[in-house]
Amino acid sequence: MSSTVRLYRSVIRELNRSAIAPRATRNKIITSHFRKIFEESLQGNRSERFETEARDAVTFLRSQRMHKVLLDRYNPLHDLTAEERIKATARRVGLDMPLTPQGEEEK
Repeated sequence: MSSTVRLYRSVIRELNRSAIAPRATRNKIITSHFRKIFEESLQGNRSERFETEARDAVTFLRSQRMHKVLLDRYNPLHDLTAEERIKATARRVGLDMPLTPQGEEEK
């Protein structure tokens, strides 16, 4: 029983760490579904397959979170638009992009 509870807490912890929205505005349905799944596993016959899949889910959530952290750290331009990326690249080498007069569209 304690290993199932530990797994449940690990899943919820990783969901909380990877969430973008503040805790107050998050959808509670996701955590309630996880709770229901784990409660059913405690009531029924606890299989090794369930525990293995739960550990795999924790590993996946942790890996996704770490991937985003590393992507933000080592590729800070990945979430910019094309124009913002060009300006940031130009600034990196000490140049500024020329100003486009208003009313004139880029070709």
